[in-house]
Amino acid sequence: MDLELEGNVALCTAATSGLGLASARRLASEGAHVAVCGTTPEHVDRAREELRDAGSGDVLAVQADITDRTEVEAFVEETVDELGGLDHVVTSAGGPAPGPFLETTERQWYSAYDLLVMSYVWTTRFGAPYLRESAAGTVVAITSRSVREVIDDLVLSNAVRRAVIGLVKTQAREFAPEIRVNAVLPGAHETPRIEELVEAAVERGEYDSYEDGIAEWSDAPLGRVGQPEELGDVVAYLSSARSSYVTGTALPVDGGAMRS
Repeated sequence: MDLELEGNVALCTAATSGLGLASARRLASEGAHVAVCGTTPEHVDRAREELRDAGSGDVLAVQADITDRTEVEAFVEETVDELGGLDHVVTSAGGPAPGPFLETTERQWYSAYDLLVMSYVWTTRFGAPYLRESAAGTVVAITSRSVREVIDDLVLSNAVRRAVIGLVKTQAREFAPEIRVNAVLPGAHETPRIEELVEAAVERGEYDSYEDGIAEWSDAPLGRVGQPEELGDVVAYLSSARSSYVTGTALPVDGGAMRS
């Protein structure tokens, strides 16, 4: 299926590893020009090479802190200047600090809000004028299944990420018809972060092997964790003309784990 993304410009935040990178890589494989940002120089350099290998489009990979309004604005402007416009925005962010409610500090609440909500606000606010000029403008927010079903000891993710869904639903109405806005709600995927956690558990003797450990990460009916590329496929679809009548949706990508 041709997603008609060749020559489009896609900006992806916090996308130098994990699900963000998988989404950027899928867009690049469709011929899109892709811009990504991250905070770790090694990840930025590695992502640049991966994305160049993935497709024929141009690649911009820069260091930027998505909790800093000025840096987000600069990233959007550099993308437009270097790649010639903006057609698609994909927002991603690292997970906030884990922990239960009574052990979570006020500072952690404010930090989580900047990381998850204000980064989305700034990226879409600065990107919107350019997306309106595009004939294919889209926004896809990568959030978490925690916006529908709470996860133990992840109070910040459970509570704060829900604000992004409220923004997605609001923007889908305010930005229509020029810009479509959707969200994906990933369950467990085999990202580098999960790989590290499983490997550490194996070293502690909690599992006999990596395979045993990774199998414990998913309660999905499909019987496995997802691969990042599977999430990337959905993000690319929602960014494409093939989903032209889809907006304001929050789509679970979790192997059927969600019961609500």
